[in-house]
Amino acid sequence: MLILLLYFFILIVIVQLVYYLGIFGKFAFAKAQKITPKRIPISVIVCAKNEEENVAKFIPLLAEQNYPDFEIVLIDDASSDSTLDIFEDFEKQYSNIRLVKVENNEAFWGNKKYALTLGIKAAKKDYLLFTDADCYPTSKDWITAMSSQFTLHKTIVLGYGGYEKITNSFLNKIIRFETLLTAVQYLSWAKAGNPYMGVGRNLAYKKEEFFNVNGFINHIQVRSGDDDLFINEAATSKNTTIAYTPESFTYSKPKTTYKDWITQKRRHLATANHYKFLDKLQLATFYSSQFIFFTLAILLLALQFQWMIVLGLVVARYIGIWIVIGFSAGKLKENDLKYWFPIVELFLILSQMNIFIANLFSKPVHWK
Repeated sequence: MLILLLYFFILIVIVQLVYYLGIFGKFAFAKAQKITPKRIPISVIVCAKNEEENVAKFIPLLAEQNYPDFEIVLIDDASSDSTLDIFEDFEKQYSNIRLVKVENNEAFWGNKKYALTLGIKAAKKDYLLFTDADCYPTSKDWITAMSSQFTLHKTIVLGYGGYEKITNSFLNKIIRFETLLTAVQYLSWAKAGNPYMGVGRNLAYKKEEFFNVNGFINHIQVRSGDDDLFINEAATSKNTTIAYTPESFTYSKPKTTYKDWITQKRRHLATANHYKFLDKLQLATFYSSQFIFFTLAILLLALQFQWMIVLGLVVARYIGIWIVIGFSAGKLKENDLKYWFPIVELFLILSQMNIFIANLFSKPVHWK
C-alpha cells in the first residue's frame, strides 16, 4: 500500500513540475517585452457602482495618460452615492470623457454586463481598454504599453492587474501571491496558445471581438465573468497576446480582512465553473495536485517510508517551482513574494480548500 502511495506521490510531483517548468516557464523565462508605440484610437472603459472615493482619485490618472488619441467612457451603474455627480464633473473638465448613465431595469437589475454592454456600444473607438473603478495605472504610458501589443491579428491583449503592498500584513502577502500565481497561469497559457481568462482590471480587445461572440449573451445569466468568461469564449491562439512591461500594469487596493477576501475569491471560483471543460480540467488538475502533494508528503514523511526519496522529491519540487516563481515575480515587480513563497503557498492552499467547501453549501454574492 505504501509503495503505491510513493508511486502516486512521484506522479504528483511530476505533474506539478510539468505545470511550473513546462507551462508556467513559458512566461517566467520569456524575453523582456518591448514597447513599440502605435497610434491606435483607444476607448478606455470604466464601469463604476458606488465608487465615489476611488473614481475621484483615479479617473484623473487615466485622463492624464500620454497618448495621442483616446477617450474615456465612464459608466455609472445606477450608483446610490456621489459617483454620478463626480463623473459629471469630470465630463465637464475633460473633453475626451464620455458618460454613460445606466438605470436599473427589471431584466438586468444590478448586472454589470448590461452596464458594460451599454458602455461598449457608446465607445467611439474600435479598440477598447478596460480597467476597474478601484484601479490605477502604474505610469502615464499605460495606454501606450497595452495598445502596443495589438497587431493585425492579435486583437485581444491580456494585462497584469496587481494589488498594492501593505507592510507587515500576512494577509496581503497571501492576496498578492494568489494574484501573482493566477497571472502566471493565464499569461503562460496564453503564451502557450491556450488563453482561458483575463482580468477586468487590465484587459484590452478590439470591439469586433465583442460582437463576434454576441457580447455577454451566452453567459448573461452569470452575474460575474464580464472579463474571464468573455475571454474564455472569445480568445484563441490566433487572436490573443499578452502585455507584461512594467508600464502596462495596473494596481488596486486589496481586501484588508480575511472574510472580505474569501467572499471575493468565492465569486471567482463560482465563475470558473462556467469555463470550457478542458480549461476547468487543467485548473482542477493543477490545484488538486497541489493539495495532494502536501497531503502525501506529510503522510509519507510521518511514516518514514522511503523518507530520503520523499524528501528529495519535495526539495526538487520546491527548487523547480521557486525558480519559476522567482523569475515570474521579477517580471511582474512582485519580488518580495518569492521569499515568502513556501509559507504563503501552504496558507493559500488551505484557503482555497475553505473556499471550495463554502461554495458547495451556498452561492456567493455577485456585483454590487
